[in-house]
Amino acid sequence: MLDAEDIVGTLRPDEKAIMTYVSCFYHAFSGAQKAETAANRICKVLAVNQENEQMMEDYEKLASELLEWIRRTIPWLENRTQEKTVNDMQAKQEDFRDYRCVHKPPKVQEKCQLEISFNTLQTKLRLSNRPAFMPSEGRMVSDINGAWHTLEGAEKGYEEWILSEIRRLERLEHLAEKFHQKAAIHESWTDGKEAMLTQKDYETSTLSEVKALLRKHEAFESDLAAHQDRVEQIAAIAQELNELDYYDSASVNARCQKICDQWDVLGTLTQNRKESLERTEKQLESIDELYLEYAKRAAPFNNWMEGAMEDLQDMFIVHNIEEIQGLITAHEQFKSTLAEANKEREAIQAIQAEVQKIAQSNGIKLSGANPYTTITPASIDSKWKKAMDMVPLRDNALQDELNKQNSNDTLRAKFATQANTVGAYIQAKMEEIGRISIEMNGTLEDQLTHLKDYQKTIMSYMPEINTLEGYHQLIQEALIFDNQYTSYTMEHLRVGWEQLLTTIARTINEVENQILTRDAKGISQEQLYEYRASFNHFDKDHSGALQAEEFKACLISLGYDVENDKGDSEFARIMGIVDPNGSGAVTFQAFIDFMSRETTDTDTADQVIASFKILAADKPFITAEELRRELPPDQAEYCIARMAPYTGPNAIPGALDYMSFSTALYGESDL
Repeated sequence: MLDAEDIVGTLRPDEKAIMTYVSCFYHAFSGAQKAETAANRICKVLAVNQENEQMMEDYEKLASELLEWIRRTIPWLENRTQEKTVNDMQAKQEDFRDYRCVHKPPKVQEKCQLEISFNTLQTKLRLSNRPAFMPSEGRMVSDINGAWHTLEGAEKGYEEWILSEIRRLERLEHLAEKFHQKAAIHESWTDGKEAMLTQKDYETSTLSEVKALLRKHEAFESDLAAHQDRVEQIAAIAQELNELDYYDSASVNARCQKICDQWDVLGTLTQNRKESLERTEKQLESIDELYLEYAKRAAPFNNWMEGAMEDLQDMFIVHNIEEIQGLITAHEQFKSTLAEANKEREAIQAIQAEVQKIAQSNGIKLSGANPYTTITPASIDSKWKKAMDMVPLRDNALQDELNKQNSNDTLRAKFATQANTVGAYIQAKMEEIGRISIEMNGTLEDQLTHLKDYQKTIMSYMPEINTLEGYHQLIQEALIFDNQYTSYTMEHLRVGWEQLLTTIARTINEVENQILTRDAKGISQEQLYEYRASFNHFDKDHSGALQAEEFKACLISLGYDVENDKGDSEFARIMGIVDPNGSGAVTFQAFIDFMSRETTDTDTADQVIASFKILAADKPFITAEELRRELPPDQAEYCIARMAPYTGPNAIPGALDYMSFSTALYGESDL
C-alpha cells in the first residue's frame, strides 16, 4: 500500500495514506484477539461437558453394579427351603450373620456414595446451565432406594423365618424323642403278651389253677386299661409330628401303626381269653385272696412308678425363668407325694409278707410266684430304688436349666442397657444434625470442617454398635426370642444407625454443593448468610425445605410479583425451575441456584454460537481443520465427533453445523 520512498523520500508524507495503513494493521490484530477469546470460551464449555459425561458414566456403572448385587441377593434371602435338623438351620443362620456383618456394609457405603455422586452431578449441571441428568430407566436414585427397601424387607423375613424354623425343628426333635421313648416303653411292655394271651394252659389245668388264671387275666385287663393312655399319647404325638411336617414321618407313622394294630390284636385276644376262662369259674375258691389283692394294688402302683420314671426322664425346653420355675414347682409337688407312695409300697410288700406268714403257719408250699401278676416284690423295690435315684438327677437338671435361664436374663439386661444407650444416642444425633442443617455458623468451609469432624465423632461410636452386635449374637446363639427390658430390636437400631450415617453424609454433600455454587456464581459469604436467613425465616416447621406457600411468601418478601392472577403463572414458572420433579417442596440448594441465577450471569447457547462464528470467520458452518487449528486436540476431536454435517446454503465438503451442536450443549436440541 505504501512504498518506503513515500514516507522517507518526502518532507511531509500523505496523511490519508498513513491513516489507511495504520487502520489495516489495527483491524488485523483486532480480529486475532477475537478468535483467541472465542477459542477460550469454547474450551471452557467443552471441558465442563466432558467432566459431566464422565460423572454420568461413573454413576450408571455404580448403579448397575449395586442393582445387580441386590437382584442376586434377594432370591437368596427369599429362599425358604426347609432343613431337616436344627444344626442345618443354624448353619443357614451363620451364613446370614456373615452376610449382615461382611457383605452388606460395603454395599451400604456404595449406596450412600451413589446418592452423593448423583447430587454433586446435578449441582454441577445446574451451575453450568446444563439440563438435569436423567439416569437410564431403572437406575434412578428412587429405583435404587426401592430395591434397597425390598432387600431389607427380604432380610427381615429371612431372619424371622430362620428363627421360627429353629423353634419348629427343636419342637420336632423333642416330640420325636418323646415318641420313640414312649414307643420303646410300650413295646417292651407288650413283648410276649400275644404269646401269653394265645396259650391254651387252661385246657390241662386243675379247677383251682383255672380260677387262678382267671384272676390273673383280670389283673392283666386292669394293666391293659392302664396302658391305654400311653397308646393314645403315642398316636397323638405321631399326629402332631405329621402336622408339623417332620422329615421322618414315614418311619414314625409305620411304628405308630404297628403299635395300634398290635393294640387291637391284644384287645381281641384279651376278650377271647377272658371268655375261655369264664367258662371255668369253679376254679376261683382255692386261690388265696391275698394274691389277688397284691396284684390289684401292685399293678397300678407299678404303672405309677413307670409313669413317674417317664416324667423324671422327660425332656423339657423352656425360654424364660417363669417356665423353669413352674417345672421346679411341679417337681417339688411330685416329691411331696413320695412319702405317701412309699407307704403304699410298704403296704403292698406287707401283703406278700402276709402270704409267706400264712403259708409257713399252715405248711403250704408256694410255687414261688404270684399267679395273678408278674410284678414281684423284688421288681417293685428295684423300680422304686431306680425312681428314687432319678429324683436328684432331675433336681440337678432343673437347677442347671434355672442357672441357664438366669444367665439368659442377665444377657437380656446387658443387651437392653446397651440398646437403650445406642438408641438414645442415635435419636439425639439425628436431632442435632437436623439443627445443624438449618443453622449457619461461620463460613461454608468452617461448616464443612465442623460437619466432617462431627462425622468422625459419630464414626468413633462404631465400637458401641459392634458391642451391641456382639450381645445380639450371643442372644441369638442362646435362642432367646424376647426381651422385656427394652423396646429396641437389633433390626431397628441397624436401620437407625445406617440412616444417621447417610444423613450426615448428605448434609456434608449439601454444604460442598453450596461451596460449588458460591464459587461458580461468585456469591459472597454475606449473600449466603442472607439467603440462609431468609430461607430459615420462612421454613416454619424446620423441615429443611420450603413448601409451596412458604416459598411464595419468601418470593413476595424479596419483591417478586406472584400474588395476583398474573403472578400465579409467574409463580408456576419459578416452581418449575426450583422444583422440576413436582414434589411440592423447595430445598435450600434449589433456592440458592434460583437466587444466584437471578443475580449472576452464565454462559449461554447464544454466546457459544457467537464464539464459534468468530472461529469460522462469520461462516454459518465450520471445518475440521479450523477446529483443530483453534482448539486443543482433545476438545477439537470432541466437537468433530459430535457435530452434525452442515446442509445449509453454500455448504462445502466436510462442513460442520456448530449451531445445532451449541444448542444441544444446553439441552435445547439433541446431539
